[in-house]
Amino acid sequence: MNDFFFSMMLLGALSTGGSMPFWAVSNQNGVMPANSGALALVQAYKPFDETKTFQWEAGASLAGTWQPVAPEDPSSSPIHAMVDELYAGARWKVLRADVGMMHREREFLGSDPRLGSLSVTEGHIIESNNARTMPGIKLTLEPWAIPFTNDKLWIQGIWADYKTLDQNRYVKGALVHRVNGFIRWDVTKRFYVQFGLDHYALWGGTPPESAIPVKVTFGNYIRIATGRSAGADGSKSDQMNVLGDHGGAERLRMGWRGDAYDITFQWEKPYADKSGMRFNNIPDGVYTLQWSLKEKNRWVSDALLEFHYTMWQSGTLHEDECDENGNQINWHEHKTLNIFGGDNYFTNGEYRSGWTHFGRGICGPLFFTGSRGGVRQVVNNRYKAVHAGVSGKLFRFAPYRLMLTFSDNYGTYYDPYVPGPTTWGTGWNWWEPNTIDKGLKQFSAAFTGYVPFEITNHSTIDMVYGVYADFGKVLTNNFGVTIGVRYNI
Repeated sequence: MNDFFFSMMLLGALSTGGSMPFWAVSNQNGVMPANSGALALVQAYKPFDETKTFQWEAGASLAGTWQPVAPEDPSSSPIHAMVDELYAGARWKVLRADVGMMHREREFLGSDPRLGSLSVTEGHIIESNNARTMPGIKLTLEPWAIPFTNDKLWIQGIWADYKTLDQNRYVKGALVHRVNGFIRWDVTKRFYVQFGLDHYALWGGTPPESAIPVKVTFGNYIRIATGRSAGADGSKSDQMNVLGDHGGAERLRMGWRGDAYDITFQWEKPYADKSGMRFNNIPDGVYTLQWSLKEKNRWVSDALLEFHYTMWQSGTLHEDECDENGNQINWHEHKTLNIFGGDNYFTNGEYRSGWTHFGRGICGPLFFTGSRGGVRQVVNNRYKAVHAGVSGKLFRFAPYRLMLTFSDNYGTYYDPYVPGPTTWGTGWNWWEPNTIDKGLKQFSAAFTGYVPFEITNHSTIDMVYGVYADFGKVLTNNFGVTIGVRYNI
């Protein structure tokens, strides 16, 4: 069916601590005001027409926020406008192409997709919807059955290129290359196993004058796409390792398709170098288990339990190796060394803004960002967390989502939240990582939902609400609410 959808929302946000709690702003596409204020959001889109072989889609979403001017910055504007989405796409059978700015894919959804995922990472530790969208081009192979496998083996993948837009990055205008590939084995009609890799690379852009830029050439694009080191015109670090800032995740997923419910288990493990790709960083990763009823008009239709662990990172530090005679080798002077440890997820020494966009992590939101050396970057990549999500419909018609997240946060090996006795204070002390683990505990909760009211056969008005709380040592102890109205056609 070839439909057109339009919605307009006005939302007010208020908190006791000024800044909005964790779950009020996390995985909200980077458009929610960070402090008490208001949000206006207008969306229009035309989805694919599944009845046709060749299909097209298009969409646009514009957001505006209002926040009181901060006393420490009286010259700032209280109103900010932004493009949330602006895209067009085409699909032919299992081949798809999209261009523009789009929300990232969400998985582990609850009773209503509008309420978002029940998972902290939304099923993708590399690309959640925690940060604003980036313009780019994405080519997709949707699940395709490998010939002569009796529809038992399926493959899918993405090849995409984007550009960062935030102007306060350490390397302005950095480009992003992303590629992933997955294979699924339908063991039986009900049980399947999927595994694969999701990879990204930051490259190009304009660094400060003191740094060596990564030139945007076809040759360097091939180096980025194939994970090769830089040529003679690259920095010493990129010649020793690979060109640009590379990272990603490896995923194992198993699922059971029942008649009335689905059960899904996923282990997604991040990596920042070859040691992580070779599983030297086990047991790091996000472990997710979801139970989901196919009938969504229930008080409880979906429940999720998730465990996060990113403490190991292949070991404490980049250790020097020895040659065959037992003599120590300095890894800075040798390109061929296999260096283990200190993976430092979603950070980079040359692309110092790391895997962020407009100051928010593109990765899962528990990788907290902050300012270090005047650069906004990921400052917490060693943490343990337990998370629960529940969803359903109150009185069988009003969708809701409950999120409960407890985390123990350690900062990084090189700049821990609680420095150990071997650490020289704070800063990039890569030569002396923290060896005593003592974290800061944090609890965040949210209850969100909406109550729909039918106006005509083609339009509804939703009363949108949210209640949030933070208690702990990382974020401000805080209580917040959001309330608004959304009109849909």
